[in-house]
Amino acid sequence: MKVAIAGGTGLVGKNLTKLLLKEGHEAYILTRNPQNKIDSHGIQYIEWMTEGAAPEEKLEGIDAFVNLAGENLNSGRWTEKKKQEILDSRIDVTRETVRILSVLNNKPSVLINGSAVGFYGTSFEKTFTEETTTPGDDFMAEVVSRWEQEAQKAPDEVRVVLSRSGVVLSAEEGALKKMLPAFKMGVGGKLGTGEQWMSWIHVDDVARAILYLIEHEELSGPVNVTSPTPERMKSFGKTLADVLNRPFWAPVPSNVLKLILGDMSVIIVEGQQVIPQKLLDNGFDFNYPQLEEAFYDLIGE
Repeated sequence: MKVAIAGGTGLVGKNLTKLLLKEGHEAYILTRNPQNKIDSHGIQYIEWMTEGAAPEEKLEGIDAFVNLAGENLNSGRWTEKKKQEILDSRIDVTRETVRILSVLNNKPSVLINGSAVGFYGTSFEKTFTEETTTPGDDFMAEVVSRWEQEAQKAPDEVRVVLSRSGVVLSAEEGALKKMLPAFKMGVGGKLGTGEQWMSWIHVDDVARAILYLIEHEELSGPVNVTSPTPERMKSFGKTLADVLNRPFWAPVPSNVLKLILGDMSVIIVEGQQVIPQKLLDNGFDFNYPQLEEAFYDLIGE
């Protein structure tokens, strides 16, 4: 199977590529800078999103297209300029994805468009599944809603899956890596009230879920790609401290986080409880359904 991946050099993209190669598939990585990449067995780098680039010329015959590209949410304070970049980057790459699919003579059977649980907005009490069709009313909900609308403009013959991921756990980069230093020094504690939900997933399970979505044609539309066991933040932090054999004591108040992070703090101090109902109903088997075993795999000492 030949799979094109936009955003293939990011955290999830790298792990998906590794899994595809392990399973005997080929990966076509779309990048703005193919010049500093070297093709290898099973991997080909293709230029896109630059003036004069025509990636469609090298994508005839692909079986699936996975769009994971977009401005990093965690790369700086959410100024108005940053928020516009977050929105524009996702709209632009998704429009280009749809354009490519539209001009291919032999279209792939499926588009997996990487999305986010931010669609649902935030809540301390509600539980969200794919049956929730009304987006939230905050910035991330607006971004995800508009992002997904662009993906759904793909040609009719292409099955579209909106892969709504939660917080991806990896020791290499992302939220967990940023939290580790404080916890390893023994000064980790709950963030905000501790009552907010974190819908998380092990990075390996994200890659496995995406491949599963490619292979299972009965799945389409929104699909939550999160662990089946979301945790409240106080439990998340306590479990992390226990796995590291460190104390758990120094809380960071919500108002301090908002002062430091600005609007981006909503991801940490509010959150949402999301269940991957479609994956569960369809028989997907998580390797790391419980937080403790995910932590032990990633950072166990």
